[in-house]
Amino acid sequence: MADLLFGCTGAVAERYAATPTLTFALTITERSGVKIHAIALRAQIRIEPHRRRYSADEAQRLHDLFGDPSRWAETVKPIQLATVTTMVPSFTAVTETNLEVPCTYDLEVASARYLQGLDDGTVPLLLLFSGTVFIDNGAGGFTIELIPWSAEATCRMPVSVVHDLADIHFPNSAWLRFSHGTLDDLSAYKARHALPTWDATLQALLATAGQPGPEDLGGQPRPGASPEDPAQARQP
Repeated sequence: MADLLFGCTGAVAERYAATPTLTFALTITERSGVKIHAIALRAQIRIEPHRRRYSADEAQRLHDLFGDPSRWAETVKPIQLATVTTMVPSFTAVTETNLEVPCTYDLEVASARYLQGLDDGTVPLLLLFSGTVFIDNGAGGFTIELIPWSAEATCRMPVSVVHDLADIHFPNSAWLRFSHGTLDDLSAYKARHALPTWDATLQALLATAGQPGPEDLGGQPRPGASPEDPAQARQP
């Protein structure tokens, strides 16, 4: 029976991947002396946010995720990062392999919101392993065993790795998701005001929102505002 010990020695941002990808370096040690023919490995990766400290700025960014810091003892729970699979080739005693983990920048996904809210330090991760082990029986065949549910490894990934990943694929950028109706309204506003980018469109709307509302002007439209302007039409 195979006796496997898993470890994670680090994580890096994959510079030449087509999509944002983290690569985790794993070590697998077989301690009973059998020869491993292959492993069909499955890894569930969780963020354990309760295992680090946070600055005041980080706590403010994470407020919508965890609520007020006074309640974090109750509200801070593990966050699912990813579940991935890989094939580990034949080895005896010990081997090293890479685990590639695709990442998202959708800020409605809890893991993306959490990672974007961090400035520095490390991200505490727990890797939970499962899968199938194929053991070479020395007679031209192999036997099959399951990886026990107790197989796991921890990793403290530097926050700088997350920043590197963002800079490689989306430098100085972030992603927001809108409904089709909101996107249509934004597109109309962008075209009507001849704004060159979506960033400029949102900046223009933020600047407009900072001006006095209709109630501050005796119920009259703001000077120069068009009735078709969605920012004007949707003021309370």
